[in-house]
Amino acid sequence: MSFTTAGSRWSDVWLAATARGVSMCGDFLAATALALALQAAGASGIAVSGLLLAATLPLVVLAPLTGRLADRADSRTLLVAAGLGQAAVCALLAFADDPALIIGLVALLACGLAVTQPCLAALLPAMVRPGDLPRASAISQTAVTLGTLGGPVLAGLLVGQFGTRVPLLIDAGSYLALVVAGLLLRTRRGGRWAATTPASGAERAPAWRLRRDPLLLAVVLSTAAVITAVGGINVVEVFFIRETLGGSPTVYGLVGAAWMAGMLPGSWLCARLAHRLTDDGALVYGVLATLGGISLTVIVAAAVPTAALLVPLWLVAGAANGGENVFANLLTARRVPEASRGRAYAAYGAAVQGGSMGGYLIGGAMLALLSPRPLIAAAGAAGLLVVAAFVPAVARSVRRVRAGGTASGSSAAGSAPAGSSAAAPAEVAGARAEGRGGDPAADAGLATPTPAH
Repeated sequence: MSFTTAGSRWSDVWLAATARGVSMCGDFLAATALALALQAAGASGIAVSGLLLAATLPLVVLAPLTGRLADRADSRTLLVAAGLGQAAVCALLAFADDPALIIGLVALLACGLAVTQPCLAALLPAMVRPGDLPRASAISQTAVTLGTLGGPVLAGLLVGQFGTRVPLLIDAGSYLALVVAGLLLRTRRGGRWAATTPASGAERAPAWRLRRDPLLLAVVLSTAAVITAVGGINVVEVFFIRETLGGSPTVYGLVGAAWMAGMLPGSWLCARLAHRLTDDGALVYGVLATLGGISLTVIVAAAVPTAALLVPLWLVAGAANGGENVFANLLTARRVPEASRGRAYAAYGAAVQGGSMGGYLIGGAMLALLSPRPLIAAAGAAGLLVVAAFVPAVARSVRRVRAGGTASGSSAAGSAPAGSSAAAPAEVAGARAEGRGGDPAADAGLATPTPAH
C-alpha cells in the first residue's frame, strides 16, 4: 500500500471533506424533497423504489469502468468535469415534470457520483501518513455527516414553503463545491501523477483482485447482504412516518437528520479505537458488530408509537453507521495498493449499492402486501440474521489471514509503509443505507455507499 511519505496534507483533507459535505447536503436535500413529492402525489412504494433504483443502478453497473478511470485519469480533471456535469443535470431536474424524465436525470446524476465517489475515496489515503488515516477518515465522515444532517431538515422546511424546485436548484449549486476542490487540491492521482504519487512500498504494486483478499471479500459480502436485508426501510420509512405514525414533513426531515447526527460521535469514537487496532481482523469484526447494531436498532424502531421516538433510536443506529464507515475505509486503505484503490473503493461501493437496490425492490414490492410497521421489523430481523450467519465465515477468513502472516495490505503492495509494522494503521458513503441518498453516502447524488438505512 502507499501513503504520503511527507507530512500529512491536512489542508487537502479539510478541503476535500468540505466539498463532500456541501455536495452531500444538496444530495440529501434533493433526495428527501423528491421522496416527499412522490408521497404527497399519491405515488406507491414501487414508484419510490423506482426513483431510488435510478439513483443506484449506475453505481453498480459502471463500477468496473469508473474504478479504473479513478486510478488512471487525472483526479482534478475527473472532479471538475463530473461536478460541472452534475450541476447542469440537477438544474434541469428542477424544471422537469415528466416522471420518466425525472428518473432519467436522476440516473445521470448517479453516473457522475460513480466517478467522483471512488476518486475522492482513493485521494484520502494519499493525503496523510498511515497513522493519521483514522483521524482523516473521521474528518471526512464528519463533514459528510454535517452536510447530510442539514439536507433532510432543509428539505422538510423548503418543500412545505416552495415545493421541490428550490431544493433541487440548491443541490445543483452544491456540486460546484466539487469543482472548486478539484481545482485547489494539491494531492492528485492518475494521469501523469500516477507514477509520481508518493509511495513507500514497492516500486510497482502487483495486480490487485478483491477475490484474493479474504478479509476485504468478507467485509464486502457481509455489508452488501445486510444492506439488502435492511435497505428496504428507505422505501418504507416515508410511509411509516407520514402515514402510520402521522408525522409531518418536518418531522420526517428531523428523523432523517437524527441518523446523521449519530454518525458524528460514532465516527470519532471508532476512529480512536481503530488507531489502536493493529490487526486487520479486528477491523473486520468491528464492521460486523456495527452492522449488527444497526439491525438491532431497526427492530426496536418498528415498535415505536410516535415518530419522535425514532430520533434517539436513529442516533444510536447512526453512531453504528459512522463506525462501520471508518472501519471499512481503513481496512481498504491498509490492504489495497495505491495504484488500485480507485477500483477497490468502486468495487466496495458497487456491492453496497447493489445491496441497496435489492432492498429497494424488496421494500417497494412488500409495501403492496404488508403495512410499514411489520416490514421494518422484518428488515431489522433479517439484517441481524445475516450478521450472525457471516460470523463463522469471517472467523475462518481471519484465521487464514493470521496464519498466512498477511495482516495488512502491505503484503499486496510489496512492503509496509516506512515507520510502520506490517499491520500498522494507515473514507457509505456514506450516508444512510447508501441510501436516502454511499461516504462510500451518500447521492445519484442521491445515494452514497455506507451501510445503514
